[in-house]
Amino acid sequence: MAYVLGADFGGGSCKITLLDDQGNARASFSEEYPSYFPHPMWVEQDPDEIFRAFSNCLSRLWSEVPGAASEIKAIALDGGTHIAVLLDGGGRVIRPAIYWQDSRSTKESEEAEEAMGDALRERTFNIPSSTWTLPQLMWLQKHERGSCRRIRKILFLKDYLRHRLTGDEVTDSIDAMGSLLLDADKESWDSGFVSLAGLDESVLPDLRDPFDIAGTVTREAAAETGLKEGTPVAVGSTDTVMEMFASGAVVQGDATVKLATAGRVCIISDHAVVDKALVTYRHIIKGMWYPGTAVKTAASSLRWFRDSLSSGRSYREIDEAAATIPIGSEGMFFHPYLQGEITPYLDNSLRAGFTGISMGATYAHFARSVLEGVAFALTQSLGVLRDLGLVPSSTIRAIGGGSRSRFWLQILSDVMGEPLIKIRTDDSSIGSAMLAGSACGMFSSPEDAVARVVKKGDEVHPSEENHRIYSELLEKYIHIADAMQRLYRELEGI
Repeated sequence: MAYVLGADFGGGSCKITLLDDQGNARASFSEEYPSYFPHPMWVEQDPDEIFRAFSNCLSRLWSEVPGAASEIKAIALDGGTHIAVLLDGGGRVIRPAIYWQDSRSTKESEEAEEAMGDALRERTFNIPSSTWTLPQLMWLQKHERGSCRRIRKILFLKDYLRHRLTGDEVTDSIDAMGSLLLDADKESWDSGFVSLAGLDESVLPDLRDPFDIAGTVTREAAAETGLKEGTPVAVGSTDTVMEMFASGAVVQGDATVKLATAGRVCIISDHAVVDKALVTYRHIIKGMWYPGTAVKTAASSLRWFRDSLSSGRSYREIDEAAATIPIGSEGMFFHPYLQGEITPYLDNSLRAGFTGISMGATYAHFARSVLEGVAFALTQSLGVLRDLGLVPSSTIRAIGGGSRSRFWLQILSDVMGEPLIKIRTDDSSIGSAMLAGSACGMFSSPEDAVARVVKKGDEVHPSEENHRIYSELLEKYIHIADAMQRLYRELEGI
């Protein structure tokens, strides 16, 4: 049987999916890797640790499906945007990669906007913030000159990991948009932005289409991973666009709500939409875009709660505890600003917080307030899109690891007042496998891949009474957030 392989490198784990020529997921494996927090509001990751997690997943695949390596017709990888990997003349990683949630370059993002005026907005279709690679590189030029002098090549995360397989040094224009170094209209590097980053354009990767074959698995990579030497590897793209592809969101008006490391609400448009509260990228479907909101710490807020405050409880046990508390957590609110926030505030001074705590508060109240707080933030995001004229044309597709919790999904539906449909094939690694299949001819087109692979699950419908209560609570949630923003900006002297 013929297979294609997709691999996703998310905020906290790698996941691979083996897809057969009938469009069925034959096997899937994942492995977590750490993030590091060397200073408050900094987040870094080790690209080589991430590659080891990928190799470990492959080892488990070979045990589960013997002989699969020789039947894989193509591979594609995806990963988070804005994550630059700096390489020296020997191809070695110079320093840990700055993760997109990192907030150290807030000042540099302001300097970039001051230096380039409206040009950044007009050419990149996005607004500078510490999320983007350009301000991060400006920070490094100030504070780590030694590291910057050693740079021979900059690759983005999925491109570095693919480089480990093939030796290529390319990227796709969607991932390149996340650097804030690309003229998105011309789909070429912008010399002014590159110069502002203190770089020469020669250190940046060549630009290719996501469906292009970037190279083939080398002998060295085959020995390291168990993949077959000579296996084609497609360029691939970002994790979010691969999730949308895997969910079947490929036409104008299709919408997704994502409960993953970050939370996003995206609505496909036939044009770019520029706003400080949005992150806007091209879709892999020609002529389409996916402007969307960004909640920095969505499911990662729950992961933080699990790891820091839950004494070994599982996600299922957290759900069970939260379910014992009435909606609204009896007056307790959680604002998920663990790394500042993007939509709608674009403000790194914000911090997470529990408010409304009383002597009667229990662990279960905290658990439910975390789930509700993320749902409030995503509902606020949907409101931003509606205000900009972006309206879902059909039932919103629920994607991301957090959407596997029926309980959390019901809370989100009740808060939004929208029916949600769970997509069973929502994982980015499935989208990358679909892309690999389209690139090698297993599927005749991306649309054929959607028709053969995408599988929908159950729908969740909101309770009118719960939505009425949550609508009143959402107003209070926003009022508290606005007060918190004023306080935190005052504390930071902004």
